Amino acid sequence: MREAYGYRCAMSGLKLRNGGGRPEVQAAHTRPVESQGSDAVRNGLALSGTLHWMFDRGLISVAEDCETILVSHNKVPGEVVGRLLAPEGKLVGPEDPRNAPHPENLRWHRENVFGRVLPGEQLPWD
Repeated sequence: MREAYGYRCAMSGLKLRNGGGRPEVQAAHTRPVESQGSDAVRNGLALSGTLHWMFDRGLISVAEDCETILVSHNKVPGEVVGRLLAPEGKLVGPEDPRNAPHPENLRWHRENVFGRVLPGEQLPWD
């Protein structure tokens, strides 16, 4: 999956490498394997570590148009959004458009992960 995005984060647009030259982008499942998701490229996004963490916790997602980044603004301060996400608020797609996230997987993420608050969970910026 990381290769499909040219090792670039789909939400920030950044192509970061560590001191050894290794790409610092992770494969994030839109629908986790434990929830009947697959390891297929279309069931994921290449994301930086922080954005992967935010995506998995429902703080960010992708709209029905499959390109607009959604933010749970009641949980994520504006300055965080401004510093981490691409200024235009759109996904940077994979090099081959046939590898774009499947709309059904993105829908599943919006309906089952985005905006949730787990019992006893403290918001990360409190």
